[in-house]
Amino acid sequence: MPSYLTAPRSPSGPRRRSLLTGAAGVAGAALLTGCTDSSGTDADERPSAARRLRARAAADSTELLGRYDAVLAAHPSLDARLRPLRTEVRRHVEAFADDRAPASAAPSGSPTASAAPSASAAPSVAEDPKEAVRELAKAERTLADRRAKALLDAPAEQARLLASVAAAGAAHAYLLTEGDK
Repeated sequence: MPSYLTAPRSPSGPRRRSLLTGAAGVAGAALLTGCTDSSGTDADERPSAARRLRARAAADSTELLGRYDAVLAAHPSLDARLRPLRTEVRRHVEAFADDRAPASAAPSGSPTASAAPSASAAPSVAEDPKEAVRELAKAERTLADRRAKALLDAPAEQARLLASVAAAGAAHAYLLTEGDK
């Protein structure tokens, strides 16, 4: 009987696995190269949409923090009620302002240097403490609504952060109005 065993032959070219691995590596490198930008800006030096969104959110939170500070300055009797909410807003400023800095970088009761509102931009505060709190609740609600709309077009990571902060703002608005009942 003839032997059907043949000597193993060596491949004349690269193996299929080698080709697939190499192709996946090249495709991955191309995707990473095309999607990342070490400077954080587009090719024409404009900030990316995510950076603009983050900067806008940081500015909005800084403005809201200024409102809290103005109400607390005008109505120190509201300190126990507003201080925890103000602390959360300060954390929102930090979260949006710089994703590399920890949220606990500043002491809990003091505003950060970047979050401290300027004296010229201090918002007006109602003389009646209840009205001042209602205005603060309205500002929280308005900002929460704006953030909820913005998260629809935001990149995934930014959308999660916006959703979380919008939910916190809605809860703040509720807590602020609940005290009036």
